[in-house]
Amino acid sequence: MSSAKLRRGRYSVAHATYAVTVVLRHRDPLFARDPVAVATRECLRMCDKEGISRTHAWVLMPDHLHWLFELREGSLSRCLCRFKSRSARGVNQLLNTHGPVWQPGFYDHRVRVEEDLRRQARYFIANPIRACLVTDLHEYPHWGCRWIARDDDSDAS
Repeated sequence: MSSAKLRRGRYSVAHATYAVTVVLRHRDPLFARDPVAVATRECLRMCDKEGISRTHAWVLMPDHLHWLFELREGSLSRCLCRFKSRSARGVNQLLNTHGPVWQPGFYDHRVRVEEDLRRQARYFIANPIRACLVTDLHEYPHWGCRWIARDDDSDAS
């Protein structure tokens, strides 16, 4: 779907929660490489530290990211643009490449109720199991959820 169609009807609401999916260019499985996944995870944390977002859950699949977060300030498009540009610079630096890393645009859904929020988080973080990458969620290193404790608590959000 083109970026223009994805943007149609989109508007940002401060302090609303969004479920967002962004896909790597050509669906390259860059996140199968641990250093790339770790660097991208840090970019999510930076958005939280800067007060742009408050992450509830995320999972890096080999070729895309699912991110559930509260938009703290600015527009949804600005938040995603900032995240994508920062992470693209990091990925290009790590891989000694240049150019686009992400497909244009993103898929988003505004989550409206607390029950939906937890359901969406569970759906996102179960993706590695549904994709047959692992049989147990705790075998997969690239996810976090504020409601689920992990062996490494620093990855919870």
